[in-house]
Amino acid sequence: MSTADAAHLLVVDDDARLRSLLQRFLAEQGFRVTTASDAAEARHALSAVSFDLMVLDVMMPGESGLTLTQKLRQEGQNVPILMLTAAGGPDDRVAGFEHGVDDYLGKPFDPRELALRIRTILRRATPPVSVTANLAPVQLGHRWFDPERGELRGPEGNIRLTGGEAALLAALARHAGDILSREAIAEALGTPEAGERAIDVQVTRLRRKIEPDPREPRFLQTIRHRGYVLRPGA
Repeated sequence: MSTADAAHLLVVDDDARLRSLLQRFLAEQGFRVTTASDAAEARHALSAVSFDLMVLDVMMPGESGLTLTQKLRQEGQNVPILMLTAAGGPDDRVAGFEHGVDDYLGKPFDPRELALRIRTILRRATPPVSVTANLAPVQLGHRWFDPERGELRGPEGNIRLTGGEAALLAALARHAGDILSREAIAEALGTPEAGERAIDVQVTRLRRKIEPDPREPRFLQTIRHRGYVLRPGA
């Protein structure tokens, strides 16, 4: 993973003018930028280059951004995805998280906020050493999570986590045994504007990766009216 200032971004939007504006602005911010006009072009680019982050529009001709995200996650592609959309309501945000996006920005938006959110996601994907250096791997049954590397391993090998999933698990691991409110989790993830439902959706996705039975969670437990707690163990 490259540093935020040298990160390589893939910007996917069918609006040629917006693509050009974003490419120029993000390049001025120190990023390397590749663009694509639709899902097919995005897939071609992803097959050739390992990108640090994808900025993806929801509404595109053919395959939508949500569908593309869902398929990429099903295929094991864990590139962080920031979704752009003109529909910015809570239900739309939740739908994005359900499909596997890492963050969500409604149109119209301030380009400076876009750059800020990109850097936040990149920092989340590679936590500072000072945050995790003294935190030992966490046991979750037959699996182990390494907060320093953001890696989840099991008998079957590495289990792919999205940047958002790894950041959520790292935040919970840093406070293992402590109850974290949804607001505290959102702050830890750098998304303080995320609603409760969005956090719940992210927790649900993470449970599918770490729990033997996500419907009866052993490790990532809900504390009614208070939030969530990670309880590591064999």
